[in-house]
Amino acid sequence: MTERLRDRFRASDEELFLRVARRHDPRLDAVVPRVTNAADYGLLWLASAAALAVTGPRGRRAAMRALVSMNVVSGIANGPAKWVARRPRPMLTEVPLLRQLPRQPRTSSFPSGHSATAAAFATAVTLESPLRGVPMLALAAGVAYGRVHVGVHYPSDVAAGVGLGVVGAIAVRRFALRTSPVHR
Repeated sequence: MTERLRDRFRASDEELFLRVARRHDPRLDAVVPRVTNAADYGLLWLASAAALAVTGPRGRRAAMRALVSMNVVSGIANGPAKWVARRPRPMLTEVPLLRQLPRQPRTSSFPSGHSATAAAFATAVTLESPLRGVPMLALAAGVAYGRVHVGVHYPSDVAAGVGLGVVGAIAVRRFALRTSPVHR
């Protein structure tokens, strides 16, 4: 990528971040931080997996593959990917105090681990059971958008996390289909 193109991309990324940060919508401000914070430590996805598991064999398989996908992707996003990127987090000067997290993350901003795990979980569920995947995709979108809304990620961090999550879930499913004699 040329330096000029990279500068234009960064400027667009920062401008989009500022648009989200400066947007005032009391409904979003009340809901989005709660949704994105519910995904801390994978708690939202663990609860979702438990709910899926009680819906029958297909729900259990979806939950299992989603949890495996989420953990594989989390290990990549929150480990080597962040270590290599080392991107600073956005400045919070434009994000209203009401939306800011009580404790700001100290890790690299790129890629968004929350977005990666959300996309991995939702994609894995959707690949196994499209109907069960619909609410998971909605939750994942809320978590991913929320990372920009609360000011801890740039939009490109979230996009990279989502891409990593989708690819990771597809890879886990392909591996499972190739190696498991059951549930192909």
